[in-house]
Amino acid sequence: MFSSAFGAQPMFGAIIGQAIMWGVKRGIYSNEAGQGTGPMAAAAAEVSHPAKQGLVQAFSVYVDTLFVCSATAFMIIITGMYNVSSSTGGFLVENIPGVEIGPVYTQMAVDTLVPGLGRAFVAIALFFFAFTTLMAYYYYAESNVAYLAKNFKNHKLVFNITRIVLLLMTFYGSINTAGSAWALGDVGVGLMAWLNIIAIILLTKPGVATLKDYEEQKAKGIDPVFDPRKLGIKNAELWVKKLELNKTSK
Repeated sequence: MFSSAFGAQPMFGAIIGQAIMWGVKRGIYSNEAGQGTGPMAAAAAEVSHPAKQGLVQAFSVYVDTLFVCSATAFMIIITGMYNVSSSTGGFLVENIPGVEIGPVYTQMAVDTLVPGLGRAFVAIALFFFAFTTLMAYYYYAESNVAYLAKNFKNHKLVFNITRIVLLLMTFYGSINTAGSAWALGDVGVGLMAWLNIIAIILLTKPGVATLKDYEEQKAKGIDPVFDPRKLGIKNAELWVKKLELNKTSK
């Protein structure tokens, strides 16, 4: 028991486990896979078959996390612009003394390749990332509020309250510490993910049927068109209306 608990292998296993856990937690932020937020944006796409947008959403995970995030990580590791903190205090590795964990690592890594460019480049990139993220999350919030308040007469009042709440949350996040913001984000993402995993399990059957229908139509050389009635998928009235509208327009 003691040899297994305090040996070298368990120690390095814990380090690797913590690294994987940290990577998964931050990787989820980059592509939102499994959170249930992506479908709200994907639902606005004009496609003839839902599997088309589903495949695009899946591909974005590879582009965002495996390409962009991995490229950033490799750049930081190769240039040595990082520190490794210890859980007991101090550092296991301190390549850049006095520098806290965060975007400064990326800034300094870029500076080693193109001197003087790192700080400006990362600052501009973070600005656009933060701005587009806020716009996306407002769209998510408004979509949910519109659904919840569909029977409410004064929609303008509801949307104005949503905007005020979002602005207050943005202000609170900007004056709080980064650690608190990440902690709140981790809790929120965890709750969303657990709820969404349940929804994914319940939607497995129609989801697989939709993908198979797309692949069968694609194999026949035709542009896939979604007909939920043919697959026995219920509560897809919007797709039925869209299908009938396309038939009448032709």
